[in-house]
Amino acid sequence: MPSDPVLLQMKRIKGQLDGIIGMYENEQACVDVVRQVIAARNSLGRVARDLLTGEASRCTKERNVEELEEVLKELFRY
Repeated sequence: MPSDPVLLQMKRIKGQLDGIIGMYENEQACVDVVRQVIAARNSLGRVARDLLTGEASRCTKERNVEELEEVLKELFRY
């Protein structure tokens, strides 16, 4: 069964979050924790774009213009 790249990325992000929690619990430097939070946030943004891009492709194939417009509005927010 082929791996779903979006699911793999979300699992990596989950690992990032576990690491951030550990850093915070171990009272790592605030700037280091914030850097990791920003990295995780950027990763989530990439996942959102990937999901929306796939949805836009589906809407285009189905010629669902109304839904495509809504998806594109959301996509351009990222």
